[in-house]
Amino acid sequence: MERKASTARSDLEQMLADETAEPKALPLSLLQDITGDFSDDQQIGSGGFAVVYKGIIGNRAVAVKRLSNALMDETEFHREVQCLMRVKHKNVVRFLGYCADRQGSMEKFDKKLVMADVHERLLCFEYIPKGSLDKYIMDASREWRTCYKIIKGICEGLQYLHENHIVHLDLKPANILLDDSMTPKLTDFGLSRCFDENQSQDITKTIIGTMGYLVPELREGGVIARSADLYSLGVIIIEILTGQKGHQATDDVIESWSERLERSQQDTLCEQIRVCYETALECRDFDPKKRPTSALNIIDRLREMETTQVYQNFGNLCIAFFTSGSLQIPLESLRWKLGTI
Repeated sequence: MERKASTARSDLEQMLADETAEPKALPLSLLQDITGDFSDDQQIGSGGFAVVYKGIIGNRAVAVKRLSNALMDETEFHREVQCLMRVKHKNVVRFLGYCADRQGSMEKFDKKLVMADVHERLLCFEYIPKGSLDKYIMDASREWRTCYKIIKGICEGLQYLHENHIVHLDLKPANILLDDSMTPKLTDFGLSRCFDENQSQDITKTIIGTMGYLVPELREGGVIARSADLYSLGVIIIEILTGQKGHQATDDVIESWSERLERSQQDTLCEQIRVCYETALECRDFDPKKRPTSALNIIDRLREMETTQVYQNFGNLCIAFFTSGSLQIPLESLRWKLGTI
């Protein structure tokens, strides 16, 4: 037993050192050991379905998610592991392994001792030090360039999931973690659906998701599709921009940021804010057909805007150069040559 635990520890250490390593089954004894037997001192998060602990292995850390026995059945656990085994992307939290353990335990019931099955279901992930996005959203000192990086990263992570036929279904700031470089990483696939290659939707009779981020067509049960994630994405982008879920006029949102932007880049950054906010409003449209067709569509809009801004900035630089000395070139002619109008 001791040798097996030592081997498992060594395997996990090697996985942390090798980002290409595949997730694997991990023994309960190892996860107990690295979390201090699930010590309260090592608890770093909790929710309705699970408690998350920091695990220490060598000089590295991992996150161990201990799922509630009462609120998750075997099918749901298998579904989450199935989804996690399929994903590997810089904007998705790296999955390291899982544990499904069942042991007999003598428990008191109706004043008698009875043998009961105790199920332990655990998931192991890379440790993300800065916590979840909801904390950053509430930070009054947040700056736009970081917000824009986070928005793009969420879109890229979501597009990766959808390309791999996974619908997240519980996208919200609490389920987006930030690493040391403020790169967003999607997590918590407990409600996710893994579609077959040719499947585009599923049907449910239950409410799936978190109120406030839950797409309207699922509030009474209905069709599960990628557009549900796009709706949640719209709510998240609005929160990043405004600190709240509610609708505001676009000009008011831009004005609220203007004083915090670099003067030399104010026009460029205000345009980024405008495009992000208007895209978010489209995502939140009650009519699924009026939402962006995909996360890739949003990424393409952002890239197109960035390309346009590069040309505009280059054009303005050239204009400033040529008009600053004795050489004079008509402005409209120069702009035409640079393709900026």
